[in-house]
Formats: sequence, structure tokens, C-alpha cells
Amino acid sequence: MDNRVYIFDTTLRDGEQVPGCQLNTVEKIQVAKQLEKLGVDIIEAGFPISSPGDFNSVVEISKAVSAPRICALTRAVEKDIDVAADALKFAKLKRIHTGIGTSDSHIKYKFNSTREEIIERAIRAVKYAKKYVEDVEFYAEDAGRTDNEYLARVVEAVIKAGATVVNIPDTNGYCLPADYGEKIKYLFEHVDGIQNATISTHCHNDLGMATANTMSGILNGARQVEVTINGIGERAGNTSLEEIAMILKCHYNLGLSTGINTEFIYPTSRMVSKLMNMPVQPNKAIVGKNAFAHSSGIHQDGVLKNKSTYEIIDPKDIGLEADSIILTARSGRAALKHRLSVLGYNFNVEQLDGIYQKFLEMADKKKEINDEDLLLLVGVDVKKNARIKIDYLNVTCGVNCKHVACLVLDIAGEKFEECSSGNGPVDAAVKALKKIITREMILQELNIQSINKGSDDTCKVHAQVEYNGKRYYGFGSDTDIVAATVEAYVDCINKFDINKN
Repeated sequence: MDNRVYIFDTTLRDGEQVPGCQLNTVEKIQVAKQLEKLGVDIIEAGFPISSPGDFNSVVEISKAVSAPRICALTRAVEKDIDVAADALKFAKLKRIHTGIGTSDSHIKYKFNSTREEIIERAIRAVKYAKKYVEDVEFYAEDAGRTDNEYLARVVEAVIKAGATVVNIPDTNGYCLPADYGEKIKYLFEHVDGIQNATISTHCHNDLGMATANTMSGILNGARQVEVTINGIGERAGNTSLEEIAMILKCHYNLGLSTGINTEFIYPTSRMVSKLMNMPVQPNKAIVGKNAFAHSSGIHQDGVLKNKSTYEIIDPKDIGLEADSIILTARSGRAALKHRLSVLGYNFNVEQLDGIYQKFLEMADKKKEINDEDLLLLVGVDVKKNARIKIDYLNVTCGVNCKHVACLVLDIAGEKFEECSSGNGPVDAAVKALKKIITREMILQELNIQSINKGSDDTCKVHAQVEYNGKRYYGFGSDTDIVAATVEAYVDCINKFDINKN
């Protein structure tokens, strides 16, 4: 049996069905190009007959990428298939994905039909799609609740009709991993000609078992997995691409591989999250904010001595610079000493003991201790000693007016002034800053948090700036969001000691 597991990404079809997460065609092309870079084998680009926008997206994605196979979804309806074939006309590699419900529930209540009629419709759909493309995938919707004997009859019939891939969806996320794996195993043992097609998984996460079910399917012979970035999708979502890719990478002893370039996992996750305005939960496996964060003193000590004590994945394997030692009241001396050393401060045991007691007092008052807090803790006033300071900032903004910012920076005692307009006050202020500091810098992330409640809120801004291939983190706080943002940006710049030119 082939040891290659093919990655079928349905972020742009099933993933985009999440309410409020719809993308326009330009955004879909951006994601498709990133998926190509990631190394997915098949991109399900949309459901062409569902809307003119979906049709156009499949057309344009087909033009934009060349390595992945482009797939279009249809029902087992000739008109659907005609429209899908038309949408795929520019695809270098193309696939039509057609199918019908096979569970007794779908047959009776959705189609008001019989088992025999469903098989006949399935065969007709596959044969009709075969007139347009060689690669035809058939989905047996709600296969998870379809009895195995009837499902085997359906699978055998569509393979004989020409299906090259047969999808066994757990549409409602109902199956237990053992049951889903047994279903795949049953098909391999009872379907004549099954070696002529690839068996695919498509698992939903309604009961939190999508990844486990998918892995069970793989271990029992499935060689295509239908997944989404960040596990997004209908209801509770789909199987996460990043989870399956990293499971197979970690468990290399299984002898199974994918074509995924794992170092692009994290950037792809962030892109999808940003474009769909759907934050990734902090404890999400692989790509969550806390996936490589350590706050327990025991864990921190272990990781600092040897990463493998509490990390089975190297963060760099998914495109992250490093793991994160989070300083909280649960952190130990080892983590504090390590962080101070990174900042350039080393203390003997007695000095560290004194600093650690002050650290615990501060940590009891704050949820998390950042670098600026630590520097203040050891007697260094960052703002006072900073080479670059904000001397003056004035912003003009409002309704139906031009947003303009004037900024004066004090750089080593010399004043530099610039003004700029922008798409909002923050954008104007950042553009003015970049006129003074003219190096190539990329603002990768900007998080704004409210500290207090009420109209006089103090906000805290966390900025992440990339410069010269490295990432720098900065912090700012003010009752004015624009001032806090510029302060955070300048904090980043001070850390890479940029010079005005």
C-alpha cells in the first residue's frame, strides 16, 4: 500500500462555510497561493453552482496556482457537474467532487428515495463527471452513520463507474475512532476493486474527535485526508491540516509521509485567521498561542535544560522562531535567570534570590511579566535610557476629514519631525514614524488591550516588528490608542538599535 498520505485542503470550501468568515476572490487567491507554498496536493476551491462568486473564485484560483490539483464540489446533479466543469476550464490539474447522502436518514428524509435509487444516482453522477475529467471523486455523505454493508455496495459501484477517489465523510462528527477505523477496514476487505481508487477521510469535529477519526482512517488504509487550516469549518469544524501533518511527522515510525512543507504551517495559520477574522484559540494544538508556551516552574526548568523534556515538536518546524517561556507567579528561578540573561543581565545566587522575591510580588499583581517589567525590576528605566523617544505627537482625525499625524522623535538628543496622512489615525502616525526611521520594517502584529473600564480606558499595545530577518516585540500604554501604538513601535525599534538615515 502507498505510504504517501495526500492532503486535500477544503479551507476555501468547507472552511469558508463558517458564518462571518466569507472571503472575496482576491483573498481566496491569496490563501490558495499560500496553500500551494505549504505543499497541499488538492485544493477544493469552491462549490461553483452555489453562487456567481464561488464560480468566479474557482476560475481565478485555477489560473493562479499550478502545482495543486483544483477540485470543485457538486451534488449528484448534471447541471452542478456542467457548471463545475466550466469553472475548472483553466485548471492545470482538475477534479470534480460529486456525491450523495447514503445513510438511511438522508435517503428517507432528505431524498425521499430508496437505497437502490441512491446507488443508481451515484453511478450516473460519476459517469457524467467522467465525461469532463479523468479524476472524479465521489463522496458518500453521512457515511459515518451508513451501515457498512450498504456503504461497501455504494463504494464498489462508484469505483466500477470510474471514481478515482472515494470520500468516506463522518459528516456529523458522530463516529468513535475505533468505529471509523473499522469502517475503512471493512471497505478494504469487502469492496471488489478498491485498489483502483484512493479512499479519503473527511471528518467533522462535533464531538471533538475529527483528528482521532482521521488518524484511525489512515491507519486502516485511507490515503487521502480532507482537512482545513486551523480546523475551521461547518459547525464545530473539520480535521486540522496542521495536526495531521505534525502527527505523521512526529510518528515517523509509521512510515507515512505527506508533501507538506511544515515550516509554512504557522504563517498559513495566521493568514487564514487574519483574513477570516477568526482568532485561533490559545490552547489550539500546533498553532495556538500557548502551544509552545511554558509557565510552570517545573516545566520551564526542564525545557531550559533540554527541550525534549516537555516539547515533542521543534517550534521552528512549523515556522516559529522559538518556544515561549512565560513569566508568571508560577515561574521558578531558572526561568527568571534565563530571561534576565537574554536581556543581558547576569546575577549571582544571592542577588538572584533578592530579585526573585520582588519578581513574585510583581507577578502576584500582574498576570504576566514582560521584558520591560523585568528591566524595571532590576533598576533600569527603559523609557528614560532609550535612544529613541517620542518628543511630540499630534493627530487630526474625525468624520469626513483627512487623518493626519505629526510626529517628532528625539534620537540621541537630535529632533526629527515628519507629518503624514493615512487610512485612519494609527496608519497616519505609523507612516510618519516610517518617514523618520526609513529602514525596511514590517509590522507583523498589533494587539490592543484595554486595561481599565470606562471612557477613560488605558490601553496597552503589543507590537511585533520584523527587521533584518528578526522579530522584535514592543509595548506601549496610554489613554490614547494612537500614542500607545507609536510607543510600542518605537519600543521595538529601540531593541534593534536602528539609526536614523
